Amino acid sequence: MTIGAFARAARLSPKALRLYDELGLLTPARVDPLSGYRRYSPDQLERARLVAWLRRLGMPLARIRGVCGLAPADAAAEVRAYWAQVEADTAARRSLASLLVEQLSGEDTTMTVTLRYAVRTDRGLVRDSNQDVGYAGERLLAVADGFGARGEPLSSVAIDTLAPLDTAIPAGELLNALADAVERAGAAVGEYLSANPADGCSGTTLTAMVLSGSRLGLVHVGDARVYLLRGDGWFRITHDHTAVQSLIAEGRLTEEEAVSHPRRSLLVRALSGGAVEPDLALHDALPGDRYLLCSDGLHTVVPEADLRHVLASAAEPEEATRRLVDLANARGGPDNVVCVVADVVPA
Repeated sequence: MTIGAFARAARLSPKALRLYDELGLLTPARVDPLSGYRRYSPDQLERARLVAWLRRLGMPLARIRGVCGLAPADAAAEVRAYWAQVEADTAARRSLASLLVEQLSGEDTTMTVTLRYAVRTDRGLVRDSNQDVGYAGERLLAVADGFGARGEPLSSVAIDTLAPLDTAIPAGELLNALADAVERAGAAVGEYLSANPADGCSGTTLTAMVLSGSRLGLVHVGDARVYLLRGDGWFRITHDHTAVQSLIAEGRLTEEEAVSHPRRSLLVRALSGGAVEPDLALHDALPGDRYLLCSDGLHTVVPEADLRHVLASAAEPEEATRRLVDLANARGGPDNVVCVVADVVPA
């Protein structure tokens, strides 16, 4: 089939087909060696239509390339995971839009909720010290994972700087307050490193949530993670700031390959003395929600299916944190672990 005929049959433009060829998504069956004219086989229509459908979902081309290389069942699971993330991101933007509407209209119809929480940290079975720190209070949940020779004090410095956020903050000021707090934490880390220099790079990750009314503001730097169990839904609402995650986003690495990649712990964003741009988001906090904040010492060792099972089956946050740490240590405990589990309950 000519590129024009194939484009019409696949409901794609010739321009899109040329791009997909360049990216290795949809290589023509034959290319004329003299004119460079592309010809396609009718057998390629199914793949072309799949690419078109995935693009309509908004899936990045790099991720589409990975989906197209999977068996049907695995491809379906990948699409399901992608759409769950889209829905989580959309929910965060919807919450921000609702907040803006309320502020501009002078209306506030949100209900007030509170948190029931627990925090646990453990050195693990291999490390000589514990560089992970957690915090759980009435309004603030936070985890920090230090690294390098000064990692242990730096994670505490970051958490101590955020601790004043465990107070009533108007929802309209939540994201600005979080951004300012992380900026202060970064400055405090820089000051500590200047006063206490050491060989190599030292710093800390920082991930936190602050409750205001029925909204949770999220700030995130590094590779700690936040998971949400909402009814039967399971969502990861943070993105790792690692070199490996960048390779996954570009389609150059799969999630499975990333687990054993030698650079899997290499951070591209952290508090280490320089300027850093945190991720900021606003989420609705609904009664019945259960949140997990954890360092990579947990999520790189314990599969997500097991994390979800513990959060779904544990009666109380304290039980959940204990079982999660036990799972990490049962798998060798290669790293420090910190985890915070919080239930959203009516006030």
